[in-house]
Amino acid sequence: MPYIEAANSLPLYLIVGGILLFIALLCVLFIVRSYRAGIKIGMDRRVLRRAITSSATFTVLPSVSILLGVIALSGSLGIPASWLRLSVIGNLQYEATVAEIAANSMGLSLNSSSLDVSALSTILLVMTVGIIWGCLLSIFTMKKYSSKLAIGRKSNTSGGGYASWAMVAMMIGLCSTFVGSYIAEAFVSVNLVPVTTVIVASLFMALFELVSRRHKVFENFSLALSMLLAMIGAVVVSMFV
Repeated sequence: MPYIEAANSLPLYLIVGGILLFIALLCVLFIVRSYRAGIKIGMDRRVLRRAITSSATFTVLPSVSILLGVIALSGSLGIPASWLRLSVIGNLQYEATVAEIAANSMGLSLNSSSLDVSALSTILLVMTVGIIWGCLLSIFTMKKYSSKLAIGRKSNTSGGGYASWAMVAMMIGLCSTFVGSYIAEAFVSVNLVPVTTVIVASLFMALFELVSRRHKVFENFSLALSMLLAMIGAVVVSMFV
């Protein structure tokens, strides 16, 4: 069976659909139990309904960026795997990077015509094993880690502390890794599409953030718009290089 047909096969759709249905049912269960708990402690029903409505509305626009990620990733991993990974756990940067690493370890690339079902199985296995440790470690270490974050917040009420520095350091390391590889690819392989995409996304993200701070717009969908415009920029650049 060709790679792309295997990646979009009916069994994968059924497996992914079953998993996502189970998660959706859990979400409904938590909503019902939370609502009942709120009523039990004397909360106003109107307040609870307003909280549910506002939360649902708030999640619609940010989820557009996830949908764009699924579309971008489905070209190399198929729709079911991309749908599952970006709906439950993972993000576009991790999934695409690890999938490419797995393909390269087999002497292939995600765009290679030599990919087959065996390669797809290997790629999905590597992606799953690589990301599962965050879930497992959270079970055993999250309590201690959370207490450390709380100590950091108490020691510095101005917003600094361990939590802020850890997040800043993580983002700097992540951005440096990706941007550095894109710059190297631009000089070594003369491939300007990745670095151009980064520049376009960064410029639009900065613009949307500036506008949202001054006029309180684009707050919920600046990321989605930046991704979409960066994709358009990548398409335009690829047509001329």
